[in-house]
Amino acid sequence: MSDSDLIVLRNVAKAYRRGEETISIFADLNLTIPSGDFVAMMGPSGSGKTTLLNLLGGLDRPTSGTILFDGAPIEKLSENKLSAWRAANIGFIFQFYNLMPTMSAARNVELPLLLTPLSTADRKRRVKTALEIVGLENRAGHKPKELSGGQQQRVAIARAIVSDPKLILADEPTGDLDRTTAVEILEMLQLLNRELGKTIVMVTHDPAAAKYARRELHLDKGTFEERHT
Repeated sequence: MSDSDLIVLRNVAKAYRRGEETISIFADLNLTIPSGDFVAMMGPSGSGKTTLLNLLGGLDRPTSGTILFDGAPIEKLSENKLSAWRAANIGFIFQFYNLMPTMSAARNVELPLLLTPLSTADRKRRVKTALEIVGLENRAGHKPKELSGGQQQRVAIARAIVSDPKLILADEPTGDLDRTTAVEILEMLQLLNRELGKTIVMVTHDPAAAKYARRELHLDKGTFEERHT
């Protein structure tokens, strides 16, 4: 393992029980993601892309194997420690935004910070900065229904970066957007990667979206095939 490696998966297996049956998603997965990388994860439905994203984000645990983040294993952390680790290190972006409909854009962005010891003033400063980065500082008081789909995804990106995480996990972030808006979101992810140094893992089914990443990983039958973009 290199000092520059943010994520290392060693012999990771994931299986689920369905009644008497055991469903294996992958059996011996190995992966290294350096800090500052931007990876597009592709593969057929059922290949385990979202499962892998959940493992990287500490939302799920492997059946066996080790997941190292900054050199430390995360799979054996208690639920409380895992929640704290996730809040400090991971930003999530989803296909359908997952915004709270009754809250303003600013309040939605602030939500991850409520798990931190930051003061109200510090939280407001961070929210302002995150909304400025995504170009929505003038929409801070608007609720999701008052925003376009692209603007809602920008709010979701601001929420993902507001805690200054080391890793951003994006699950089909452009899947619900038209092509023009999708390009805007992909360019924003590229900017977060190149200008702010954020490490990004993006699951996508869209080859055009994958081209915005630094490299493509195709997951199929429990193994990776790498293609540089």
